[in-house]
Amino acid sequence: MHVSRESDGLIVPEKQTNKAGRNEQRAIPAAAESVEGRGSTKGNAERTLLVPDAEPGKRGIGLRSVRDAAKRDKTLRFTALLHHITPEMLQDCYFELKRSAAPGVDGVTWHAYGQDLEERIDDLHGRVHRGAYRAQPSKRAWIPKADGRQRPLGIAALEDKIVQYAVKTVLEQIYEEDFLGFSYGFRPGRSCHNALDALWVGIDKRKVNWVLDADMRGFFDNIDHEWMMKFLEHRIADRRVLRLIRKWLRAGVSEDGQWSRTTVGTPQGSVISPLLANVFLHYVLDQWVNQWRKRHARGEVIIVRYADDFVMGFQHRDDAERCLRALRTRLTEFGLELHPEKTRLIEFGRYAAERREKRGEGAPETFDFLGFTHCCGRTRIGAFTIKRKSIAKRLRAKLQAIQMQLVQWMHRPAAEMGKWLRSVVQGWMNYHAVPGNIRCLDQFRTQVARLWLHVLRRRSQKRRKRIWEWFARLIDRWLPKPKILHPYPNERLIVNNPR
Repeated sequence: MHVSRESDGLIVPEKQTNKAGRNEQRAIPAAAESVEGRGSTKGNAERTLLVPDAEPGKRGIGLRSVRDAAKRDKTLRFTALLHHITPEMLQDCYFELKRSAAPGVDGVTWHAYGQDLEERIDDLHGRVHRGAYRAQPSKRAWIPKADGRQRPLGIAALEDKIVQYAVKTVLEQIYEEDFLGFSYGFRPGRSCHNALDALWVGIDKRKVNWVLDADMRGFFDNIDHEWMMKFLEHRIADRRVLRLIRKWLRAGVSEDGQWSRTTVGTPQGSVISPLLANVFLHYVLDQWVNQWRKRHARGEVIIVRYADDFVMGFQHRDDAERCLRALRTRLTEFGLELHPEKTRLIEFGRYAAERREKRGEGAPETFDFLGFTHCCGRTRIGAFTIKRKSIAKRLRAKLQAIQMQLVQWMHRPAAEMGKWLRSVVQGWMNYHAVPGNIRCLDQFRTQVARLWLHVLRRRSQKRRKRIWEWFARLIDRWLPKPKILHPYPNERLIVNNPR
């Protein structure tokens, strides 16, 4: 592995570690530390370092050395990375792909590519290393959004997915040492619930009185390619890797057989897009916010980001307003903007209800983040807490999708319908079963049962005797009962962040 130092002015500033002493003086639990800085990355390395290195019999040694070098020197630029992409790594990446995914423009499915896999992988490896590999355009697909609009997706060809997965695995070793602790989206060892826990603990344990609920307009469609490449060059000096990424950015989009050029944006749905998005926002947003709150904020400031969705908390309103104005200017410089209607500054926190009541303004406003509506609430003993409930609009959309599927399966056996419903309901509950959300879980199960009964009754005009007893047995057998599956955020955050 060859590395070199910065010589062209593109220097990545070294991150400051959390000041544990200050936290101890202010009696702030160590669990809240991950909201303010970066958490330990030791556990993140376990999955990605299992990819074989170029040397047979020594799995992950080369990638571990890349990560160690990135950790030692934050200004290091890596000049030779492509040799880590071996035939063994490409084959492992192939098996990591989703087997039932839709094919791209080449029409090749996962199972079809698996025939003569070794020969295909060897040929792909050779083309990548000698520069003969050509990226294919992404196949355009559309999926409905909760607000009725459609979100564009880009389905990459299978070989592009394999190579992107391999490049992502190598680059993660570098950027997992650079990314800040409040970044949670699409990172190894981190999930939506980790971000939700960090936000809950940050608002509960820090002095947060105002919340900025931010929404970027068309982030993935407006990523500037030139800025993206400049940001990558802060750490990557291997021209072959940079050339691969540029090929994917410029591959274009194919829709109904018509190819269109892409000068900005990265396709949502491709393997490499989440990592590129995190790199872009690391330089545009994360480092800027981290410096702003140290230099300009009078009070405490927290931030939790999951991909392009982020929430900030402020102690003082003037800090929040000044940060919002500066943030709009900052994003504009890089071709991004905050959605004017969906970005809101609201009063939120332990004193929000009391202060708004004195002003005669009613209950505190709520905000949505990662599928949950966050509200100011009280525990049974009257202490402040953040209550989370499933977003009503998304719950209704999920029920409508279930109803449409049940109508299509109307004449299938009840046991087959029940088996499918069990997987759907359990999957929904696995995500939404957080403390305080039991009412929404019970409502979801009840509405699913009502839709199922309605469909079963339409199968015949005959009224079945004792249908309630028969249907009650179906519900008990197939529909999981509501149960809280996640611990309280402060408990899980302490386990994940022992500092």
